[in-house]
Amino acid sequence: MAGEACAAAVDRGPRSPGETARAFAEAIPCRAHALVTGRRYVGSVPTGPSYEERPVPGDLGAWSPCAWTRRAGDAATRVVPDGCVDLIWMRGRLEIAGPDSAHREVGLGPGEPVAGVRLRPGAARLLLGEVPASAVRDAQPALTEVWGSDAGRLKDRLADEPDPWRIAGRLAEALRARAARFAPDPVALAVAEALDRPRPPAIGAMARELGFSERQLRRRVIAAVGYGPKVLEQILRFRRAVSLAGADPDWARVAAEQGYADQAHLSRQVRRWSGRTPTGLGAGTQD
Repeated sequence: MAGEACAAAVDRGPRSPGETARAFAEAIPCRAHALVTGRRYVGSVPTGPSYEERPVPGDLGAWSPCAWTRRAGDAATRVVPDGCVDLIWMRGRLEIAGPDSAHREVGLGPGEPVAGVRLRPGAARLLLGEVPASAVRDAQPALTEVWGSDAGRLKDRLADEPDPWRIAGRLAEALRARAARFAPDPVALAVAEALDRPRPPAIGAMARELGFSERQLRRRVIAAVGYGPKVLEQILRFRRAVSLAGADPDWARVAAEQGYADQAHLSRQVRRWSGRTPTGLGAGTQD
């Protein structure tokens, strides 16, 4: 039954990889709506009152869960892996926040505004073009390194705009304009979504269902996400556990519901990806 997680979007019977990809492309937008409205793609912890997300309007919402703004406080922000990439405007610069494979601290001046648009796991091609997501893993390069002169023109349009939300809107418009040339890989998007569940199908089962070898499918995921399916599955599960924990979490229940072996397994994974224990993560402390 593992293949059913992917097969729901694809007609049964013989099909080429291209036909499979087109079938997933048609099914992805309706599924993406549930991702956007069902839970937040939180890329940093804790998310205090200085951080706000808003849905991206229009068809870009199929690939982007949100636009966001942040106004820095006195303390550094801890960014944790979420499988996403972001287009960011900060300190008067346009930057790409590549997929993180570990937590990191980001320091900003008090009150400094930041605006961005987040692309969900597998959608990095819209931002990166032909550059694989693995090339910007754990990096934050200037947008000019990927977009060239187009980045300079976008920067000029943003230079005199004081409103972070208007900036985020223009970033979204710039990404939307690239969709015809750099649409994300629908197969990688579908695999990322299939992995984002408590008991996901095995990569081998998904590869057979999609008409690829396991090695081919792994390469596509690495190019589109920045790391392999196993790491992505762990990051997505960590993100779900943290976002669903609530104010006074029952970590044993969260562990059982999200597919961890037990609470100790959850605790090890939370520390791996955030550098904190589950209790410390909720309190925003280092322990």
